[in-house]
Amino acid sequence: MLLTVVLGSSCLGIRTSQSMAPPIAAGLSANVLLIALAFGLILATMVQSVGHVSGAHINPAVTFAFLIGSQMSLFRAIFYIAAQLLGAVAGAAVLYGVTPAAIRGNLALNTLHPGVSLGQATTVEIFLTLQFVLCIFATYDERRNGRLGSVSLAIGFSLTLGHLFGVSCFLKLSIWH
Repeated sequence: MLLTVVLGSSCLGIRTSQSMAPPIAAGLSANVLLIALAFGLILATMVQSVGHVSGAHINPAVTFAFLIGSQMSLFRAIFYIAAQLLGAVAGAAVLYGVTPAAIRGNLALNTLHPGVSLGQATTVEIFLTLQFVLCIFATYDERRNGRLGSVSLAIGFSLTLGHLFGVSCFLKLSIWH
């Protein structure tokens, strides 16, 4: 189970960076959309693939929410978060290792848009995380009758929407060159 959490976290730790792309909507480039869809579909695949093994806890915020919501023991939460952090470091190491030094640059370091304060970005991040965790709690609620659709796709699209809003409005993605 620990291995699935580490591998799942490393899959999400391998991130892409935005290159110069023409905008497809006001303030939204094609690569922002592609990155958001990639994250959402990777998460949907991981939830579908390993959800039955570990609950697909790939994000420490989700594990923390499950701990606070009395859905997980403190002992298990500590080990899950340690595995998630280890997986993120492993994913970053793989990305660093496979990226040629000539184009490595700042390696997907994201910064805030000019005019966006750290407090504003933190507030948006909190609300997007709450929206994401709410989606997970709602889709995994066993008391919910009439569950329609795919749990994994709902969670994946929730992450996609969070990325689309957060990245296009508040983050300036790095450029490889």
